[in-house]
Amino acid sequence: MVLTLRHTVMNITQIRNATLKINFAGKTFLIDPMLAEKGAYPGFDGTLNSHLRNPLVDLPVTLESLFAGVDAVIVTHTHLDHWDEAAEIHLPKSLPIFAQHEQDRETIRAAGFSDVRLLTEQSVFGDIMLIKTPGQHGSDAIMEKLRDRLGEVCGVVFRHPQEKTLYLAGDTVWNADVADNLRRYTPEVIILNCGDAQVVGLGSIIMNQQDVLAVAQYALNATLIASHMEAVNHSALSRTALRDFLQQNGVAHQVRIPADGESCML
Repeated sequence: MVLTLRHTVMNITQIRNATLKINFAGKTFLIDPMLAEKGAYPGFDGTLNSHLRNPLVDLPVTLESLFAGVDAVIVTHTHLDHWDEAAEIHLPKSLPIFAQHEQDRETIRAAGFSDVRLLTEQSVFGDIMLIKTPGQHGSDAIMEKLRDRLGEVCGVVFRHPQEKTLYLAGDTVWNADVADNLRRYTPEVIILNCGDAQVVGLGSIIMNQQDVLAVAQYALNATLIASHMEAVNHSALSRTALRDFLQQNGVAHQVRIPADGESCML
């Protein structure tokens, strides 16, 4: 019997908000680039702390160092805190970019990018499988009221025979879609957008601390990484509060909560 040993090292760097730099199976992916300077945009109307300007903090790295070595970009959706004017201006126009559907692809193409690809359940980049997964940008009740504003979102599963399976959940709450993704792909590493972004009077449109706990309890053998925190006006959950909550519920050992600029080796 021949054993195939994993020999690559996954490295996930939290940049700011949902922006990540992921080294996976020898390729480097930039995720959801929001690249503006601190305070460049007004807060999101109708959300928590909308008087604050976004982003709340500066990037922890220079654009030059952020772009260094990037092989492809993945845009899970084109809300301002995932794809902004600064990204349109500064990203190299020839970089391969994966978009969730035709509408987002055309939005990105219109900014001058020449290699914009549709993300599907059978996408590949080199010898890496990129599998589009469903999610929902809020509860059923919120989506009934704000479907046009919140729109469609997606996640991505990264697969390679010499690497752990990675599930980037995207801007979703805990629901049947996420549970099904966990069952179907059994990821060993899960990235959650869990800053508990809040719409006034309606509630969370991404994961909150209870959602993180639900994922941790559902995927007991996985390592979770917390992202999309402390960088936009409507984030209600701090890293410290999440860490304390997870400690109180006995799952803190499963969850890494990186600061902006911090890397997780897996």
